[in-house]
Amino acid sequence: MVQELQLQATDLVAPLFVHDGDAPPEPVASMPRVHRLSLDALVTEARELSRLGIRSLAIFPVMPSRLKDPNGSEALDPDALVLRAVRRLRTEVPSLVLFTDIALDPYTSHGHDGVLDASGTDVDNDATVKILAKMAVLHGKAGVDFVAPSDMMDGRVGAIRGALDDAGLIHTGILAYSAKFASAFYGPFRDAVGSAMAAGTRSLDKRTYQLNPANRREALADALLDEAEGADALMVKPAGPYLDVILSLRSETRLPIAAYQVSGEYAQIHAAAQNGWLDLKATRDESVLAIKRAGADWIFTYFAKDIARDLADGSFPAAHRNP
Repeated sequence: MVQELQLQATDLVAPLFVHDGDAPPEPVASMPRVHRLSLDALVTEARELSRLGIRSLAIFPVMPSRLKDPNGSEALDPDALVLRAVRRLRTEVPSLVLFTDIALDPYTSHGHDGVLDASGTDVDNDATVKILAKMAVLHGKAGVDFVAPSDMMDGRVGAIRGALDDAGLIHTGILAYSAKFASAFYGPFRDAVGSAMAAGTRSLDKRTYQLNPANRREALADALLDEAEGADALMVKPAGPYLDVILSLRSETRLPIAAYQVSGEYAQIHAAAQNGWLDLKATRDESVLAIKRAGADWIFTYFAKDIARDLADGSFPAAHRNP
C-alpha cells in the first residue's frame, strides 16, 4: 500500500538483434539468453513479447562484413535488413511500437557511428548528419514509430526532424540519445552487432563525440538542446551508472525519458550470478526498479522478456497486474 512505484510490462522496451538468412537463433556469447534472430524468428519473438504485455521493441541489425564500408553505404539501401524487419513486424504484429537505431556503426568498416574526416582519425560531424537524416526518412517510410539517433553528432535532431517533416512523416517520433556516455559498458553489444569485429576491439574509442562520464552538466545541456531541436523523447545511456543524470534530467524536462540498461550492465549481473556471487532475479529486479525510481518512463533492457513473464504471473516484487 505504501510502495511508491510499480513496474509494468509497458514500461519496458525489448532490444532485439536481427540477422539475414534463415539460420536458427545464434546465441551472443557475452550476453546469456540473448540471440541474433532471423526475420522469421524475430516475428515469433515479437509475438511472444506482445503476448507477455510488452508493447515496444528496438531493432538492431547484424550486418555481414561484406556489406560494410568506410561510409556505411548500406544504411541508405531502401531494402536494408532493418527496413525489411520493420515492414514484417508492421504487417504481422501491428500493435507494437517500433524503435530503430539511427547511427552508422553497424554499417561502417571502422566501427564508428559516422563517416571519418580527411585525417581518418575523427568523425566528420556535418557529413554524418546528412547521411543520418536520409537514413531516418527511410526508416520512417518503412513504418517505424520512433527513429532513435544514437550517434551523438551535433545538430542531428534538428536535421532529422526537418527531413522527416519534408518527407511528410510528421507522425514519426524522435527518441534522441541525448546523454550517451563514452562508456566501457558497451562491449557485449558491439560483439552482438559486429561493430567490435569491424573495429578489431570492443573498446573502440568514441570520446570525440560521446560524453565524458565525468560530465553531468554537459549531459543535461545536450539533452535540452535536443529538446529544442524537436526531440519527442530523451535517452540516457547507460542507465545504472548514470541514475543521477536521469534524476537531474527529470527535473529539467516534461518529455518522456528513456534509459538504456546496456549490454555490459546485463552481462555483469549474469556473470556475478553464474559465479554464485549475486542472486540473478533479485539483482535484476532491483536494478530495473532503481532506473524507474530515478525517473525513467521507458526502460530499454535485455531482461524485458523475463521481467514481463514474472509480472504476468505475479512473481515480480510488488507486481502491478493490469486488469
